[in-house]
Amino acid sequence: MTADATTQHPEIRRAVVVGDGGWGTALALLLARAGRDVAIWSYDAAYAADMQASRTNPRFLPGFELPAAIEVGSNLAALLPETDLLVSAVPTAFLRTIWSAHAPLLPADLPIVSVSKGLENDTLLRPTEVLAELTRGKNPIAVLSGPNIAREIAAGLPATTVIGAEHPALAKAIQAAFASDTFRAYSNPDLVGVELGGVLKNIIAVAAGICDGLDLGTNAKASLVTRGMIEMARLGVALGGRRETFFGLSGLGDLYTTCESRSSRNRTFGERMGRGERVEDIAASMNNQVAEGVKSAKPIRDIMHKHDLALPISEEVYRVVHEDRSPHDAVRALMGRAHKDELN
Repeated sequence: MTADATTQHPEIRRAVVVGDGGWGTALALLLARAGRDVAIWSYDAAYAADMQASRTNPRFLPGFELPAAIEVGSNLAALLPETDLLVSAVPTAFLRTIWSAHAPLLPADLPIVSVSKGLENDTLLRPTEVLAELTRGKNPIAVLSGPNIAREIAAGLPATTVIGAEHPALAKAIQAAFASDTFRAYSNPDLVGVELGGVLKNIIAVAAGICDGLDLGTNAKASLVTRGMIEMARLGVALGGRRETFFGLSGLGDLYTTCESRSSRNRTFGERMGRGERVEDIAASMNNQVAEGVKSAKPIRDIMHKHDLALPISEEVYRVVHEDRSPHDAVRALMGRAHKDELN
């Protein structure tokens, strides 16, 4: 039965993580530690067999052992029996391709929690909107997002997150599935806002990395992150999110983590641009790791223009990434803008 505001959602005993990346693998470890039966699906049959045999994910999350409770395979249909939850951990750029092929396999009402970040380039859709389209609305969909560095989660360090779901029963079931003494999940009915926080913060993190690469100092970085937070809320509200959501874990919390962590791909990408490296060279050196802020810069700019929004930091990130603008020129453009009231 589909979960609604009054339905008690069944307990989640088995979960399948669709995607073998670092974040998906970290969540599989988390679910296994919480006592769930877990499987990881990989698009690469040979690599799935290697992971199953070696009990490691050397390509995306090296240094962590996969316990016996985690099965790895490349045949999603074979992993689905008795499954109570799907975790969609596919990078947004590949989301439509993967789920176009696999959505027909899904039983009706099997819930999906998306942990993908970004927007689809051509359609400007959020990951949950792509999933809803491809599953034809037959599966309840939620989103998980927060200040969550994959390696820290895998190491069992304390962390929190937010489950964005319109139906309280579904949110509670997913909260319970992930809960442990090192991982605390909050719920928020503002699915749109929770999901957008995970999109927009990556662009600001690229800008924060540029600050680091240019050695602009703490004052500049604090100013940029604060004004970036305002941009996140401004765009999020325009797209249907609640302003207060962006000042919670999936907005401000995730922004802080992504702008400060040395493990953040987006901050690191920006730092390397600030030091003078070319975008294409940085991307080629990242060994299959995706900097979503770089990929999201164009769709966010398209949305910004569509809604006639002033998002100057996001605009400058787009110009540096896609128009070969000098980071120094981007800083000068931001500092030279007309004076205005802080609250407007």
